[in-house]
Amino acid sequence: MAEGKPSADLMHLVNGYQITQAIHVAATLGIADQLRDGPRNAEELAAATGAHAGSLYRLLRALAAVGVLDEGAARRFSLTPMGSCLRSDATAPVGLWANFVGRPYYWQAWGHLLHSVRTGENAFRHIHGTDVWTYRSQHPEEGAIFDRSMTAVSRGLSEAIAAAYDFSAFASVVDVGGGQGDLLAAILAAYPTVRGILVDQAHVVSAAAEPLRKASVADRCDIVAGSFFDGVPKNGNAYVLCRVLHNWDDAAVGTILRLCRGAIAPRGKLLVVERIIAPPNQAPEAKFGDLNMMVAAGGQERDRQEFAALFADAGFRLSAVVATATQYSVIEGVPA
Repeated sequence: MAEGKPSADLMHLVNGYQITQAIHVAATLGIADQLRDGPRNAEELAAATGAHAGSLYRLLRALAAVGVLDEGAARRFSLTPMGSCLRSDATAPVGLWANFVGRPYYWQAWGHLLHSVRTGENAFRHIHGTDVWTYRSQHPEEGAIFDRSMTAVSRGLSEAIAAAYDFSAFASVVDVGGGQGDLLAAILAAYPTVRGILVDQAHVVSAAAEPLRKASVADRCDIVAGSFFDGVPKNGNAYVLCRVLHNWDDAAVGTILRLCRGAIAPRGKLLVVERIIAPPNQAPEAKFGDLNMMVAAGGQERDRQEFAALFADAGFRLSAVVATATQYSVIEGVPA
């Protein structure tokens, strides 16, 4: 945080929601893609995006003041390195995530954080009357936005996992709750002797064929539609749960892990990919991510000891933690 009066620093944090919403609007309008080929003024951008020119200019100049854009002469705007991450073709894309987190149904859950803190209840269920997964199944347009955001933020993570952890010893890798297959595609592309099984709900894996085909691994991957609460394919050598467990409370996590324990091949390994809560006064990303889980999905981020306890309850022993080039680690478990 920049040096200055404590009150000014605090005010900057207090008003952070304004920046979030401004970036969300720019991402939803596709401003970064409109600036891919060079600077444009607000009138040109408004015509291209169907926005009100005067109001759009006010949005863009505010984003330029926080470093997302650069405002040059004649009110022409260009992308900064940070703003370039909002492009749909960015190496580390953030735009689809920004589009998702500013959606009203999701934002409203954060507006009821106080309810969760006072009661321990899930804010999303409190205001919408159902859990976030059921809500998205009932609102497929929101589910599609969420799925696209998950695929986007997984782009760099998938390669980082495949680079950090050695999958070469496994004949088969089962990606449980693996979305549209980006992580499994990265693993299979990096390890040509490995076969994969992708498991997720039918409406999710229905879009998985294309990423697997693009990675030239479709012939080594089976797609299984179903809920991981109903069971997982048996006799896999490795069971991967990437950013799955943080969505669920301990009871649900126990169910998922026990199903994996019952299915895993002898000498197989459980590979959980999550952020690990750091010691006090460090690493705010996972700790605010934990609040996000509290108000939205009803899950939580966990520290190493909490993962070890969950593993033990399900019949695994935490055997290693492998850091990646991202905030996420591969938490390895073996049958106890």
